Amino acid sequence: MNPQLGKPDRGILGTEHARSAALAAQFERVRLQTERLAHPLSAEDCALQSMPDASPVKWHLAHTAWFFETFILEPAVPGYRLFHPQFRVLFNSYYVALGTRHPRPERGLLSRPSLDEVLAYRRHVDERMALLFAGAALPPELCGLIELGIHHEQQHQELVLTDLKHLLSRNPLKPAYAEPAAAITTPFAPLAWISVPEGIRQIGHGGDGFCFDNEQPRHRVFIDAFEIASRPVTNGEYAEFIAAGGYQRPELWLSEGWDVKTAQGWNVPLYWEADGGSWQVFTLHGTQPLAPTAPVCHVSFFEADAYARWAQARLPTEAEWETLAAPLPVTGNFLEDDRFQPAPPGAQQQSTAPTQVYGDVWEWTRSSYGPYPGFRLAPGAVGEYNGKFMSNQYVLRGGSCATPASHIRASYRNFFPAPARWQFSGIRLARDIR
Repeated sequence: MNPQLGKPDRGILGTEHARSAALAAQFERVRLQTERLAHPLSAEDCALQSMPDASPVKWHLAHTAWFFETFILEPAVPGYRLFHPQFRVLFNSYYVALGTRHPRPERGLLSRPSLDEVLAYRRHVDERMALLFAGAALPPELCGLIELGIHHEQQHQELVLTDLKHLLSRNPLKPAYAEPAAAITTPFAPLAWISVPEGIRQIGHGGDGFCFDNEQPRHRVFIDAFEIASRPVTNGEYAEFIAAGGYQRPELWLSEGWDVKTAQGWNVPLYWEADGGSWQVFTLHGTQPLAPTAPVCHVSFFEADAYARWAQARLPTEAEWETLAAPLPVTGNFLEDDRFQPAPPGAQQQSTAPTQVYGDVWEWTRSSYGPYPGFRLAPGAVGEYNGKFMSNQYVLRGGSCATPASHIRASYRNFFPAPARWQFSGIRLARDIR
């Protein structure tokens, strides 16, 4: 199979028949999870779009079905008939090779098809995929595309939550998506610095298991000695930056960041609100008191960089971040925990050990999003998945409280433009050893 699309996990899937069966089960779990996220919502909730960067929940539901219909069913099933020919245009995201696309900023204008019709579209695709899985063992190339589609849908599960959160925050009623989870109360963990010696490291995906094309090839990098923080920056620490006038000190900001901050009127992270002498924050559980020991989130790259400069530190490179993360188990606060909000560290945390590396918040790095040495685009329209976005973006690592647990790994490279704030993005500091 084409390694740019991902690698089969041979240790789990074994033979082609076993792999098809495992993929069928994984496909069903992920599809049900997406619909579980949409279940508490009304048709009106699912139809609205709060800004050009976000999409309606209804569009996410349809687009993830579109992916399987377009890349799997249509080419693999002889005589396959599209559920609706116009869906090819309405729910194409950015695949230019596949033709015309409905403008992204106008997805919220699609009152038709209805939510019921979109859900019928999903059932249609699921039924045809079930027939495909029930047939002969699927060839490795097709399995690779299906696996890509499954992980693509998991990306959209996170987007369902982040886009919905932005939408609900624009409603003066400040409605809640879900009931809050039980509060975590743990002692404050002092920040510790973890020293990492200089040396040649291997980064990028290696071995078996799925990966996206932008995680390959695995390659060597030289890293100077550095220190990295044991945990992410907390809300309480970021509040100190605000109180110290961090948003009014141009010497802390990159020039473009200062211009964006000024034009947008930023003076706190997205969703923060002052309430007398304390802070409130809008969450998917409605407006809540700000948890001072939880990781700060919904900050842009520019805010993360300014905070790091104020703290006499810097953001880590993605190679430094992966060096820290690679030996650690992938455990943390993920989508399946239904918390949908960064949490304070667990009670067993040791201040000298790295914690909250995975889950809770995506951590900005100072690395521009670009190709690894030897990177090659996959042939055809699916090659547009990642590579064409390798410009004017920064890399984030580690996953968030809205990321499915089975979707993240040390080599995973997320990426967003520097001003983006509506994702669960936070800060882990690093500094040079002199």
